[in-house]
Amino acid sequence: MNTFLRENAPRWVILSIDLLIGLISIISAYLLRFNFDIPDEYFNIEKINSLYYVIPFFVFIRFISFFVSKTYAGIVRFTNTKDATRIFIVLLIGSIVFLSADVITFIYLKSFIVPISIIGIDFLANTIIMIAFRIIVKFLYLEYISYNKQKANVIIYGANENGITTQKTLNRDAGKKYNVVAFIDDSLKTKGKKLNGINIYQKDKLDSLLHTNNISMIILAKKGCDTKEREDIIEICLNNKIKVLTLPDIDEWINGELSFNQIRNVNIEDLLERPPIKLDEQQIRNETFNKTILVSGAAGSIGSEIVRQLTRYNPRKIIVLDQAESPLYDLELELREKFNYQNFRIIIADISNKKRMEQIFVKSKPCIVYHAAAYKHVPMMEKHPSESIKTNVMGTKIMADLSVKYKVSKFIMVSTDKAVNPTNVMGASKRIAEIYIQSLNSISKTNFITTRFGNVLGSNGSVIPRFRNQIEKGGPVTVTHPKVTRYFMTIPEACQLVLEASALGKGGEIFIFDMGKSVKIVDLAKKMIRLSGLELGKDIHLIYTGLRPGEKLYEELLNSKENTLPTHHSQIMIAKVRTYNFEMVDKSIKNLVITLNKDDNYALVKVMKEIVPEFKSHNSIYERIDREIEALNQSKSVLIETNIKKINKQKEKMEIV
Repeated sequence: MNTFLRENAPRWVILSIDLLIGLISIISAYLLRFNFDIPDEYFNIEKINSLYYVIPFFVFIRFISFFVSKTYAGIVRFTNTKDATRIFIVLLIGSIVFLSADVITFIYLKSFIVPISIIGIDFLANTIIMIAFRIIVKFLYLEYISYNKQKANVIIYGANENGITTQKTLNRDAGKKYNVVAFIDDSLKTKGKKLNGINIYQKDKLDSLLHTNNISMIILAKKGCDTKEREDIIEICLNNKIKVLTLPDIDEWINGELSFNQIRNVNIEDLLERPPIKLDEQQIRNETFNKTILVSGAAGSIGSEIVRQLTRYNPRKIIVLDQAESPLYDLELELREKFNYQNFRIIIADISNKKRMEQIFVKSKPCIVYHAAAYKHVPMMEKHPSESIKTNVMGTKIMADLSVKYKVSKFIMVSTDKAVNPTNVMGASKRIAEIYIQSLNSISKTNFITTRFGNVLGSNGSVIPRFRNQIEKGGPVTVTHPKVTRYFMTIPEACQLVLEASALGKGGEIFIFDMGKSVKIVDLAKKMIRLSGLELGKDIHLIYTGLRPGEKLYEELLNSKENTLPTHHSQIMIAKVRTYNFEMVDKSIKNLVITLNKDDNYALVKVMKEIVPEFKSHNSIYERIDREIEALNQSKSVLIETNIKKINKQKEKMEIV
């Protein structure tokens, strides 16, 4: 039996079995037709309808039909609906041949070879038995391999509806591979109880369960599991080298039903998530409902998420603006197919092209602008400061000026924590853009609002996709410095706060977001390696590459001269910053443009430092400018002190006289 199930049976064996089934079917048909009492005439060798002729005739026809159609050629244990359909058709054709023979013998001999009812019974019996034989063999094979394959023991964390659904999904989709041995839940209501016949244990029993039950994986299915609790569970599992999986959000289940293939590995984003943000949905709706909204940089990670979230509030139209062709196309398909949203217009354009931007403002007449377009890659902008100025400063100026000219009610700029005490060109360019729209707010009816936050998980250029790619390739994983820390926030979370801040803002504010705790990048890398099931130093290596040009060890959300004011939202604060005179700022920007046209990076960065005095370059070729400025300031200080001394001496002489 084992050999039969493990190996492919020879074709002649299957053909012989099929012919045997055919023989049994025809004999059974006669017995059923005559209530197991076949009349003697069917045993009379002198008659044409004698069983001595009929049975060989039936078997011969079946042999020819099976041989021609090769019903015996398929592997029985892999029988599918196509094989069953083929058997049905072949047997039906054979039965039609028998009927044809009956018609011919009746015309010429006035007698049937086989009663028509027997042909029908034989067809049904033969079809059922042949298909049933194959199904039984397939079933026995699956049971055999299931029995001989050791099941993996699984623990489900969460004795709730999600936990029950997870167990049912495992049994339905992968029950042959996995065996749920326990539920873990800290609820006092479930203590010492069973769920679907499986024991429910408290969380403090998890460690011992992992050691005594040879657990292969844990599935996190608990509703409302906070980050600390999730971290504790994952840490226990990682220390015991146990795989950790989690469920997707309920709204991602297919037709409201969980599929085993949707249960995924826990990733680093799950550990960095925070409790869901409570938004003032009605206020956001009041701000955006039935209004035309322009989103620049709409193909980027932040811009595209702003577009997705805006679709919930029924604006009149969303102008989806970016210069990246392929990501724009992908977003267009997503809006139409996934969101079933049609009230949008895709525009490919460069925000630094003033003429093109004005055409868009004239035609679209936006009421609100979300300005997310920017160059954000620090090392790249350090090498190309002119492009940083062209897009981040001049592009923002063009968008802001047009918003004033065409009476946009609100302009919301997405800024960055790198604009605080900038140490690189990118951060300084964003700070100049902040200064410009702040000063412009004081002389215009358009309300200019800035939102400032740190790194977002999974964004373009984020460290996490880079680490993930390095781990997939087998390493090494590269970290710039062992002390580097960063703030992190999920893309949806950041964009929700942008929408909330835009509804809250009255103009001129810089809103900063509660970014939570600063995360050490090296710890992030190590945890990602462990989550991948790899061992640091054995399966994959981690190396330090040194700080990149313009990179800080620590990011800040406020500079030393700033403090914050609270808002009604606990995760949004208003930065108190110094005000700027628009005419002076505008003059500085014009000077920056003149320098931009000279194609001199040193001169350009020097002007940037004049506009943003706190801009001190780190690990950059532009540190030379800081030294020059410092030396110049020292010379001025010495000169001033010398002049003061001269004046004092002259006063003393005059007093003596």
